[in-house]
Amino acid sequence: PEELVELSATATELADARERWSSSVDAAAHAAQTLERLNDLFARATRAHAEISGLAADHEVIARLANTVAGKAPNTHRMTLESFVLAAELEEIVEAANLRLEEMSSGRYRLQHTDARAARGAASGLGLQIMDAHTGQARPAQSLSGGETFLASLALALGLAEVVTALAGGVKLDTLFIDEGFGSLDEDTLDLAMRTLDELRQGGRTVGLISHVAAMKEQLPAQLLVEATPQGPSIIRQDIAVRF
Repeated sequence: PEELVELSATATELADARERWSSSVDAAAHAAQTLERLNDLFARATRAHAEISGLAADHEVIARLANTVAGKAPNTHRMTLESFVLAAELEEIVEAANLRLEEMSSGRYRLQHTDARAARGAASGLGLQIMDAHTGQARPAQSLSGGETFLASLALALGLAEVVTALAGGVKLDTLFIDEGFGSLDEDTLDLAMRTLDELRQGGRTVGLISHVAAMKEQLPAQLLVEATPQGPSIIRQDIAVRF
């Protein structure tokens, strides 16, 4: 052509195109690197998820066992492992105690171990109830009168002594102290309790009774009397009674 072609606009567009091409190449390279990193992270995450799934299954088993041992759900009895072990010992104590309680109650009462769930979510497993031969039904131990409660407690103490002696590898419990409780007994029940304790004494055990009941003084062969003084400190006096 007679007139020269204007190349400046084309050159500008070419430069812009090359810049866009270069940016696209850089972006594609960056995207490829990102994709590679993401693929690596995805593979690692997949492996970690598989490992966590196994750990989660193991944790579920261990947590269930731990909650059961601690007396929590799914343990419907709210009984801890310690209570479970002690419950087995308590059953032996109750069995030994009933030998005394049946005799002291003229065959009316027997202790029973119960693992029934306690009220208001309290710990369970070491409950006691009373089987009453007069009704043929079990009832709460709290329903016993004061004197009956004392006899049941005395029977449990004696049963505990028997079981401990049996489990301690020949170790003997030769001395038994009973603190109070005699004031709640009527005359007949008091005589029955004293006969039971006297049988223990005749069997070679020393039985110490701590009481303020005057009616017991005539039945105790040896006594230590604690007397208050006006000055403040008490004095201890030995009194040996002769029984015919």
